[in-house]
Amino acid sequence: MRELKIDAVGGQGDGVAAGPAFVPLTLPGERITARMEGQRGELAEILEASSERVDPACKHFGHCGGCALQHWDIAPYLDWKREQVRLQLKRERIEVEILPTFASPPASRRRVALHARGGKGGVRLGFKERRSWNLVKIEECPVANPKIVAALPGLARLAQPFLEHPKSAPTLHVTLTGTGLDIDVTGVERKSGGLSADARVQAAMTAGEFDFARVTLAGETLYMARQPLVKLGPAIVPLPAGSFLQAVPAAEQAMADFALAHVAGAARVADLFSGVGTFTFRLAQEASVYAADSAEPAIAALKAALGSAPGLKAIVAEARDLTRRPMLSTELDKMDAVVFDPPRAGALEQTVEIAKSKVSRVVGVSCNPTTFARDAGILIDAGFKLEKVLPVDQFLWSPHIELVGVFSR
Repeated sequence: MRELKIDAVGGQGDGVAAGPAFVPLTLPGERITARMEGQRGELAEILEASSERVDPACKHFGHCGGCALQHWDIAPYLDWKREQVRLQLKRERIEVEILPTFASPPASRRRVALHARGGKGGVRLGFKERRSWNLVKIEECPVANPKIVAALPGLARLAQPFLEHPKSAPTLHVTLTGTGLDIDVTGVERKSGGLSADARVQAAMTAGEFDFARVTLAGETLYMARQPLVKLGPAIVPLPAGSFLQAVPAAEQAMADFALAHVAGAARVADLFSGVGTFTFRLAQEASVYAADSAEPAIAALKAALGSAPGLKAIVAEARDLTRRPMLSTELDKMDAVVFDPPRAGALEQTVEIAKSKVSRVVGVSCNPTTFARDAGILIDAGFKLEKVLPVDQFLWSPHIELVGVFSR
């Protein structure tokens, strides 16, 4: 056992003491004892608690690995997220105005990934434990939309037939849409012939019993009562199975509002890594838009939704791998502004082309401050100024942070 004074919270949400020593579930200024294994430890006792410590919102907190920071008061927690963005940018020698963190409200997540496991006690459905592959059976979740929480018993029943093979470790990717729950199941053993006919029938019957909109197996439709639909700005989009969607509608709206405000007046905008059109349809209320994404089903869904929002400016959508075939500087020269929202790996190849182009306004959306800082450095070296950054806390009580940055030259 070791006594420690916690100096800060690190980038993964653990308390950090001199050494360094990393101890989850602790806060700056606390004096604790911890059971240590190397540099990592587990909290044993709080000898002096921080005034910023609060009671967790969930009974599973501390055991479940889904949340890391429910024990921290909201104001210092949001300040910490803002500071994490500042530190990542500082590593690239970038100084910029960083706005207060946008806070997603509790009970607002419309997307969750639930793991299912079988056993003598029946199906266990939930999230992984902290630092473990073991599963915590979830009975409540203050982060998720209450409609998803209310569906947990039905989702556990749905998971049962996907466990017929002992090597299967199914994950239910659940999305709350405007027409009901859309569930895409992955992690089912395929080498033995995949899901049996009986299991498919059972899954479909359970989906009907609990009125799920659609159930798919790695994108293959097993049951569909209604097409899952999502509203993106003025458009109604048919969501492809397993497709990416921002996790919290309020966070999506905050990011879109911030982006649109900083490309106002542009007549032609490129929306790169567009997905199903999170920004596209909103942008098209004021400008003609070229939208590109590597996911062909997402682009097909975007095109299918064009008729749902009359009065928009022209939208041209293309399935295009922007890593292997980025939009070239000569193509970008025809645009007044660019919005890009890449995956966690960032947009290195595309950023190089933006830097070479004549575009003067760029908005970068990112789920990874590290790769954003790298890409921002390329634009800054080409004469852009990073004017301001909005941190977005879309994944409440986790170390994960998103942001929107505005560039001009």
